[in-house]
Amino acid sequence: MPDEKNDQAQQNTPHSGIVAPVAATDPPANLPANTLSGTVSGNLAEQANLSPSAIPVTQAATATKETVKGHAPSPYLADESPWRTMIRVITARLRATSMRTAKGITQRTLKIGVSARIFHPQNGAKGLSSKTLQYLEESIAQWVMARDVMVFMIPSVNTNGLIRPSNIRLRDYARHLDGLVLQGGADVAPESYSQQSTRPEWNGDRTRDMYELELLHEFIEADKPLLGICRGCQLLNVAFGGSLYQDIVTEVPGALAHVNDLYDQHGHELQFTPQSSLAQLFPPGVVAKVNSIHHQSIKNLGRDIKVEAISPADNIVEAIRYQKAKFVVGLQWHPEFHLTGQSGLLDCTPILDSFLRAARETRF
Repeated sequence: MPDEKNDQAQQNTPHSGIVAPVAATDPPANLPANTLSGTVSGNLAEQANLSPSAIPVTQAATATKETVKGHAPSPYLADESPWRTMIRVITARLRATSMRTAKGITQRTLKIGVSARIFHPQNGAKGLSSKTLQYLEESIAQWVMARDVMVFMIPSVNTNGLIRPSNIRLRDYARHLDGLVLQGGADVAPESYSQQSTRPEWNGDRTRDMYELELLHEFIEADKPLLGICRGCQLLNVAFGGSLYQDIVTEVPGALAHVNDLYDQHGHELQFTPQSSLAQLFPPGVVAKVNSIHHQSIKNLGRDIKVEAISPADNIVEAIRYQKAKFVVGLQWHPEFHLTGQSGLLDCTPILDSFLRAARETRF
């Protein structure tokens, strides 16, 4: 049969450069468009014996575009104006910067200033004793540093010195430090609360009073926390117009002896007043005992000063608070002499922690 022979001869004859048409099979109707495109392309390549690289570029680009669109959306909106995009980017960067800054502030080590004690040379003294010295007692620095904070002694400043004048002010310390501790020491001079000393040995230290009163007001003005200890408690009361008993023994009949040769080993019971903020730091009804190393004490309260604790046997004021500040507290005893776990004496760590907590909260 001539037709069969012609067909057989046509199939066995090579055709140079001619590709026989391939019948495309219908793909499943439930596949997505990009999958259909890939399936068809794969079938075409397989059936035509072509490499994947031979698939048209436009077809591969379409698949890539669909993939990016479906899985990695652009951070920029297609209909967003350039100005709005710029504002959004700048805002995000400012937010990230502010978060890093806030983290740095909250994690920065606290810096606490301690007022200086002043040693005044006597007439005829020689060597180091002939110099005016400013110093701090070791125990107060160690007590504060026990909470992993840095302690700086704040010297008095002399802006009118003829030899070595300085532009540094005490307000500069209040600006850069996080809190202030007024340590104990010499009597407060009666002149500082408009009285005259009744005995020469009770003249006090007027020079130190002027230095610490300025320092105290600068820290309060800067809204920084303050803790006054012994003399510091008395000076806090004087700073707001209060007065002192120059000597408890001679001015308060029947009072306990608040000082003797035992120094920091001498003490008495302490009672927190009703609604005292200090009382909230300790268990209810706690019986406290504190050391007692002072012969002067608070007499008339200064303005906006509230009593926080007393000696119950004689009503001598033992702690005060200035009510118009977050944390401005005075303690008549020496908490730095109360060793942690020491039998019988009040553990004053909660007071220190409260002071340092206020320092962290107010440094913003």
